[in-house]
Amino acid sequence: MFQHRIWAFSQRTNRKNEMDNTKLMKTLSRELILDMSPFLKVEKHRVGLPNGRIIEDWAWLITPDFANVVVITTEGKYLVFRQAKYSVQGSTLAPVGGYIEKGEEPLAAAKRELMEETGYKAPHWENLGQFAVDANRGNGVAYFFLARNAYPVAEPDADDLEEQEMLFLSRAELEAAVARGAFKVLPWQTIMALALLRA
Repeated sequence: MFQHRIWAFSQRTNRKNEMDNTKLMKTLSRELILDMSPFLKVEKHRVGLPNGRIIEDWAWLITPDFANVVVITTEGKYLVFRQAKYSVQGSTLAPVGGYIEKGEEPLAAAKRELMEETGYKAPHWENLGQFAVDANRGNGVAYFFLARNAYPVAEPDADDLEEQEMLFLSRAELEAAVARGAFKVLPWQTIMALALLRA
């Protein structure tokens, strides 16, 4: 019942947003001030606000869009990783995921990452939405997917810099992990919570 109310609210909110007449900010000019491609560019934007005010030095971050996947196996287990990340203290749990390559569709990237990182395929995919990572500064777009009935077909062939351990969690174990903040990166915690509402 709780999940149904949350989902119904989100659908009403989405329909309301489609009719939103909110005035938007406008980018008047942009200047590249740092280029560390392919992972980061920083631009200085000149931005016009709806009230006529102009911001001369609006910082804008350009990072690659990425896809994350919540994976449910044919045995009903949630496939996640335990790994270390440079910006995270200690270890963290993590979903499948990675950067979307140039010209690649988000779903294709999600399927590629699933195969590369785990050696699994999944016949059933559900789009959990796309989300701006930073409301004002850019920093890429997150594309979230739920993959059901995943099964192994090959050995993993990931190119990640960090070591990682593949784990298979029950729903109760995943709920407990989310409740204690074990997914220490915001998009990861978000996608796991979304998936629990939908799965």
